[in-house]
Amino acid sequence: MNDASHHPRGQHWNAASYAHNADFVAELGSAAARLLDPRPGERILDLGCGDGTLTEVLAKSGATVVGVDAAIDMVEAARARGLDARVLDAHNLPFEHEFDAVFSNAALHWMLNHEAVVASIHRSLKPGGRFVAEFGGHGNVAAICTALLAALQARGISGKARFPWFFPTPDEYRECLEAAGFAVESIESIPRPTRLPTGMTGWLATFANPFVHGLDEEIREAVLDDALALLAPSLRDSHGNWTADYVRLRVKAHR
Repeated sequence: MNDASHHPRGQHWNAASYAHNADFVAELGSAAARLLDPRPGERILDLGCGDGTLTEVLAKSGATVVGVDAAIDMVEAARARGLDARVLDAHNLPFEHEFDAVFSNAALHWMLNHEAVVASIHRSLKPGGRFVAEFGGHGNVAAICTALLAALQARGISGKARFPWFFPTPDEYRECLEAAGFAVESIESIPRPTRLPTGMTGWLATFANPFVHGLDEEIREAVLDDALALLAPSLRDSHGNWTADYVRLRVKAHR
């Protein structure tokens, strides 16, 4: 599940690598899918569908599901599942009041112009249509971000311009939704420490590219190695298992 808009600088998606290092993302999205409660005959938009793992689950409800994502490799993987998946920009979706629901899992934090995205989602929904999403909230991967920024700063490199994510508080996102015309039914921040199946090395390889994009290979590797060393005392247990400090924002609203 990744961005359905412009890619942050240096972030590239590979479906096979994502499935190997981050298969937990779709698994942990099941609670949001239950909150959506898709129904037969509905038309649903899956925003940031990635390789279609959750899109496929939604489609089993009997709803007609359209998946969109910016990453061609991901969209092709979703199409290989037999899904209706399209390469589109979430900031300017071409839909006008077409969907009973818009769903998004683990994607909206990649879309930095969140006001434009929320307006585009609102425009895509039928009157009364619902919006259900889960994505990175305030404090998400805070330790990981701090370690990467510290490793960059130690080499005189500013990490501020490289920060690729939007992690809002519930109050911030509620204000954004209400400004776009949504009525918020529920919004909550959920701390969710998450075991990493391929360790922190796999996580950084999948998600941290914007922090080290454009750096010489030697510096890039040194930054990532330093980040690992900084994180080990707090996020690696005595058996060598890594856990990411995830915090998710889960929201349900309607037009």
